[in-house]
Amino acid sequence: MPPGSEMRERSPLTAPPAPLVSYQAMSVALSPQTLAAFGFGRGAVHHDDPRWLRVALEPLGQGLTEVWDVGEDVASGRDGDLRWSRGGGWLFAAVECREGDHGGTEAAANYAYGLLSRLVAASDERHVQRIWNYLGAINDGTGDDERYKHFCTGRIRGMGDVFAQGFPAATAIGHHAEPGLLQVYLLATDRPGTRVENPRQVSAWRYPRQYGRTPPSFARATLLPADDVLAISGTAAVVGHASAHAGDIAAQLGETLRNLDTLLETGGLPAGFDHLAPLKVYVRHPQHEAMVRAFAARHLPNAPLLLVHGDICRAELLVEIDGWRYRA
Repeated sequence: MPPGSEMRERSPLTAPPAPLVSYQAMSVALSPQTLAAFGFGRGAVHHDDPRWLRVALEPLGQGLTEVWDVGEDVASGRDGDLRWSRGGGWLFAAVECREGDHGGTEAAANYAYGLLSRLVAASDERHVQRIWNYLGAINDGTGDDERYKHFCTGRIRGMGDVFAQGFPAATAIGHHAEPGLLQVYLLATDRPGTRVENPRQVSAWRYPRQYGRTPPSFARATLLPADDVLAISGTAAVVGHASAHAGDIAAQLGETLRNLDTLLETGGLPAGFDHLAPLKVYVRHPQHEAMVRAFAARHLPNAPLLLVHGDICRAELLVEIDGWRYRA
């Protein structure tokens, strides 16, 4: 029996309600019902708790903590580079490792995904809904030697059979922290969600060969099992499979919002992003922060926002947005 599984007493006929995701003050305390919490950048408060992860992305503007609460007490633990917590029908798991300890980017991705896949395969919460990937210098290298492309190949090798029925929503962003640091974390539960694709975009796993030996392995969004929230992948100014508006941050923001709106419509969620839609915005160049905030004030005035400095997986893209859209 996986650690902590004895705590779950929920009816097998009832899908678990989605975790409540919020952005809070940096000094937030973890409650017994906190599944996971994330600080950002070097100034993040340290917690010696497996549920806490300091993400290697510097905040732009006010530093905030992202908190996932599940409404039931949570058990947690560590096993080497792997940390986990579970409660309320949900599983959080994360791996932090150094590429140099495993022979490079591809091998480190294989290692991280292997640890996560084995944990998920042995758990009741075997349906992965959402994954985040953060690695340094994501755009370094040319052609098939770009680091992101090596990461994609290692990722698919480490996945095993856990994603045989389809890929979850995901984000992959480059950080500017410790070189060679790889961070991967996921959210899983005990029944499948519904994968949502964007009709304006080619599905990522069907990208043509020009994007690497191994296409990116993710869905554009996942509708969580209780049909109560859409978990949205990292979304950028991609139309079809091509990047749009190279070098134009304003146009990329507009195209990204069109893609986000299309995901809501396709997933059957209410239109628009309001207080029920916490969003994380990854900005390649910190000098674009003011422009991004001005765009958000016009088009996303009520959505909780967390802005961080991060490189998008394509060098020509300047901004990416992911997050959650709750139904009510």
